[in-house]
Amino acid sequence: MPAYELRSGGDAKNKKQSMADLKLRRLNELNLRLKEDLDRPRVKVAEASMSLISYCNNTKDYMVPSVWGNVEKRDDPYAPQQSGGCCIVM
Repeated sequence: MPAYELRSGGDAKNKKQSMADLKLRRLNELNLRLKEDLDRPRVKVAEASMSLISYCNNTKDYMVPSVWGNVEKRDDPYAPQQSGGCCIVM
């Protein structure tokens, strides 16, 4: 008949302690992330909106010719490029 060993009750305590340590570590990490988020510089919505409007008014968008007018092919980065290459695919 095999000999049975008596279990000590310390395993459950160690497991509970390690779970508590894990929870504490996670909470500390979350706390650190929240502090970093709080320290991040903020921009007011009014300032961001004005900046975006200014950018849109001052930056030409070749994809919207109704606003900026037609663009010459040489100035349009989206126009198909004319290649004078030496190779022809048959």
